[in-house]
Amino acid sequence: MGRQKQSKKLMQQYKLHHNLREPYQVLLGHEILQEAAKSKIDLIGRLQKLMQGQVKPMITQCDMRHLYNAKPKDNALIDLAKTYERRRCGHHELEEPLTSLECLSACVDPNDTLNNKFGYCVASNDAKVRAHLRKIPGVPLIYISRSVVILEPMTEASIDHREREEKAKFKAGLKGRRTAANAGQKRKRDDEDEETGQAPQESIEGRSTGDARPQKKKSKGPKGPNPLSVKKSKKDAPVETSVSKPKSASIPQTLAIAETSIADDGESGKGKRKRKHKPKGGGHAEPHLVEDEAVS
Repeated sequence: MGRQKQSKKLMQQYKLHHNLREPYQVLLGHEILQEAAKSKIDLIGRLQKLMQGQVKPMITQCDMRHLYNAKPKDNALIDLAKTYERRRCGHHELEEPLTSLECLSACVDPNDTLNNKFGYCVASNDAKVRAHLRKIPGVPLIYISRSVVILEPMTEASIDHREREEKAKFKAGLKGRRTAANAGQKRKRDDEDEETGQAPQESIEGRSTGDARPQKKKSKGPKGPNPLSVKKSKKDAPVETSVSKPKSASIPQTLAIAETSIADDGESGKGKRKRKHKPKGGGHAEPHLVEDEAVS
């Protein structure tokens, strides 16, 4: 029971970090097929139970030719292998089939880039095949030992690939957090500038490029009234230094000034003016002269 839990956890790691998907494509070598037939093991059922998922068994053209060339020849095993999906390795034109090491390595990593391009799992009882494929990250390796189907632990190459991927995700997460924090600070500064009515400061990048044109910040909200159409307050009105006098008071003053000028003219030598007065009784008395006194 512990082995099944360990295998399930291991396959979850392959799914998470190496993009393996169900049904799992399992390349079967002719050696493991012969060992399963010898031990009378239901290999496909054991694989599904071990890997905790659906399995698509596949066999290469070279391994199929090895079953035909085996001595003694097992026709029942050949008929069973025919039911599996045929993986066209492209080596069928050769006179002799390639070894499992050469054929399976070419199928898993066709470009020799240490990359499991098609997401294959490999079930082989050839130790050389498993030793070579351990260098390629993300390749689950399965073999039979003493009638027990075993899933190998994750290889060093797969562990290194997983750690690199986790570090890259961690750095990307930190970078995303920093970007979000910077965006939040910038948004906060913009809001403060809008509240205070100050223009945003020119960025260092803008100063380095020599672009000295100020960018006008659009203010939001209702606009104020036109200052030219606003009535001035009483505090702004100029204070009058002299008290204004009524118009009626200015007329007697003008007459007084005129009479004074006439009196001055009389005293200067022209003499006193004489005017005739009519008698009060209405008779025809002779007029008498009355001297006008100068107006003082």
